[in-house]
Amino acid sequence: MKLLVVEDEPKTANFLKRGFSEAGFVTDVAPDGVEALSLIQARPFDLIVLDLMLPGMDGLRVLTWLRESGFQAPVVILTARESVEDRVTGLELGADDYLVKPFAFAELLARVRTILRRPPLREPATLRVGDLELDLAAHRATRAGQRLDLTTREFALLSLLVRKAGEVLTRTMIAQSVWDMHFSGDTNVVDVSVRRLRGKLDDPFPQKLLRTVRGVGYVLESPE
Repeated sequence: MKLLVVEDEPKTANFLKRGFSEAGFVTDVAPDGVEALSLIQARPFDLIVLDLMLPGMDGLRVLTWLRESGFQAPVVILTARESVEDRVTGLELGADDYLVKPFAFAELLARVRTILRRPPLREPATLRVGDLELDLAAHRATRAGQRLDLTTREFALLSLLVRKAGEVLTRTMIAQSVWDMHFSGDTNVVDVSVRRLRGKLDDPFPQKLLRTVRGVGYVLESPE
């Protein structure tokens, strides 16, 4: 079993890594949200232990990105934020458990093992819109059987559009989900990225899936 610990406090991170390693888990550590997402997109993890108060991209944003992008690995929040509102928010955003610091490692380990004993969620291995197929686990997209050569960011953008197929996504929604940024009218990063994605997704094919809704945003939908 492979775990990812997302924790910015070095002593706590080292303590968790040592404890999980001694319990038989292969354990990686990320000190912030950005590095965590980079590791998650590069390799599979069986479970993620996630702090909330991280520098830059906080834990709730990491969790939101994971669930909106289709990553189903269980997440255990481990944080000093102990209010009921924080617990409810974390669980509603898709966390599988919530443990408050200071904590007993034996309890954290027991919770992790309990979650990993659960049967896996029966999520579809592949999402489809028209002749587009998206394999979230393998990070592979094909259209009409042809592999699409996408960057990591393009895949994240496409996975968001596929999961929200038929729903018009504003530039603000896309920027917050894919880039974790607040959209500004002076920023054209969303339009540029959509244009590049469209060049790979739609331009080589007669039927178009990605449509611009003038003044609003973008929608991915089957032409049927």
